[in-house]
Formats: sequence, C-alpha cells, structure tokens
Amino acid sequence: MQQQLQKVSKMIGNTPVLKLDSVDAGLYVKLEQYNAFGSIKDRPAFYVISKALQRGDIDENTIIVESSSGNYAIALARICKLLGLTFIPVIDPNITSEKEHVLRLLCDDVHKVTELDETGGYLLSRLKAVQEYKLNNDNVFHPNQYGNEDNYQAYYHGLGVEISERFDRLDYLVMSVSTGGSVAGISLRVKEKFPNVKIVAVDVEGSVIFGGGPKKRKITGMGASLRTPFFDNALIDEIMILSQEEIVNGCHALLKKQGLFSGASSGAAYYAAQEKIRQVGNPDMNILFIAPDSGDAYVNNVYNEVWIEKYINQPKYEIA
Repeated sequence: MQQQLQKVSKMIGNTPVLKLDSVDAGLYVKLEQYNAFGSIKDRPAFYVISKALQRGDIDENTIIVESSSGNYAIALARICKLLGLTFIPVIDPNITSEKEHVLRLLCDDVHKVTELDETGGYLLSRLKAVQEYKLNNDNVFHPNQYGNEDNYQAYYHGLGVEISERFDRLDYLVMSVSTGGSVAGISLRVKEKFPNVKIVAVDVEGSVIFGGGPKKRKITGMGASLRTPFFDNALIDEIMILSQEEIVNGCHALLKKQGLFSGASSGAAYYAAQEKIRQVGNPDMNILFIAPDSGDAYVNNVYNEVWIEKYINQPKYEIA
C-alpha cells in the first residue's frame, strides 16, 4: 500500500496559477481541477488516508465511510480504489447527477439519504447515517472531513505552501467555504509569509457557517448546515455572503469573460473577487481566488437555463 501511496502523492498538488485579464487589478486564479481526481478535495482526501494508514487506523480490511456532496467522496473513492480499500460514500439528493454516476461506477455500495434534517438540508442526516453504520459494523474508519484536524493540515502543508511560494506580494485571497478546512489551513500558512494579506471567505445564503439562518439551497459544493471547529482556527478578515443567483452569475461570467469552465464555488469566488476589486479600486493590488473544481459536474444545473429558471432567479451575467 505504501508504494501506491507514493504514486498517488505525485498526482496531487502543484496546480497552476493563471493570471486573468483585468485592468483593475492583478487578478489570479489557482486552478484546483488539475489535481489528479479533479478537485481541491483530492488534497485532504489523500492526506487523511495517508495519516490514518501511518497511525494504524486503517488496514486492508477496513471499510472507509464518509459523508460528502461529491468531490470529497470522488477523491476518496479513487484513492481507495488504487489502494485496494473499500469505500462507501454517503450522499443526498442534492448531489449532481454526474458526480453520483461516477461514485456508482467506483463504489459497490453508495448510501443515499433522502430524509431532510432539522435545518431543511441533508448534511446532518448524512452524518447520522455514517454514525449508524459505524455502530453496526466493525473495522470502520470515518475520515470525518467536518472534524478531523488532518483536513485543514492538508491545506496548511500543501496548498498554503504553494500559494506562499508563488507570490512575492499578495493583497487579497478569496475562497469559498464549506467544511472550513481549506480556509483554516491556507489562511494560517499564507499569513505566515504575508501577514497583511486579507482573507475573504465566501459563503452562500442559507448556510449557517457565519450565523445566518438555514435556508434550502440547490447549489452544492459550498456552504454548510453546521459550523465546524476549523473556523475557530481560520484567520478570516472579511466575509461575503452571496445569493445563489450571484453565484450562477459568477460562473457564467468566469466562462464568458475569462474562458474558464468552473464549478459553483469557483464562480462564487470569482464574483466575490470582482466585487472586492470594485470596492478597493487599486489597480496595483494582487488578488488571488481559488477555483476548487471544473464545471463538468454542473452542466445540468448552474449552466442549464431550464434548471436556472426553475430553481434560481433568472441570471443577468453582468460581471465585467
């Protein structure tokens, strides 16, 4: 298994940074879709599994079970497949059809919860299903992306280092949030080199992370029905809460203006970065946003006009 781990480690990280067209600032994007399994979640998935193997928490007979809206589950599924381990993802009806299809190709058992939790979402129901599986089965490992410190340590030792080494000066770093692992690990590491950099955390209306009331959300990949302890470690300077309409607008603007076909959390970060550029009005500043994944799994929702008209107010695509 160690040989396979070494092979996988070479497939994750060192993703490209692209300078985008902008006369109003030095605008950059970190393209995490170029990780081996397609998203930023490859990083914590690999780190958590490798650390668990080192500690002896996992052996060849262990069953890995995790709650995920898609990307983390896909990363775990691919890694476990390469290591010869059994993985069971716990998903819900909000997962995109593309991601669910991939998981069913990779995993013999996919558990899909259908019962809404008390917040009107599915996250708490997914976590309950994971705990029930652990109670009823032996030799089960739960990576726990909502509470395992290896989650944010993966970003501290990985993506945070890459960003710090890429820039000589960085004024703003914008990223969408969900579990809080990325913003915690990255902010801690990047502020070691750039103590004055402003970390902008982007969330969606209906998420409870920053104290807002829960509301039904159709866009996946960002926001959450619970606030994890990782946010207590994160060095966040500003918070931007976007509507689902603004996020859709961000996705379409990123595609039309910059030629980047990216996922919902990427569109949200781009929208927020553009708003920050307008607010600051300093063409000499450097601003980086993180694009967690590509738009491949969002063709039938945020890039689908019928879906948009049904679930989101009609977007205007007005971002310059």
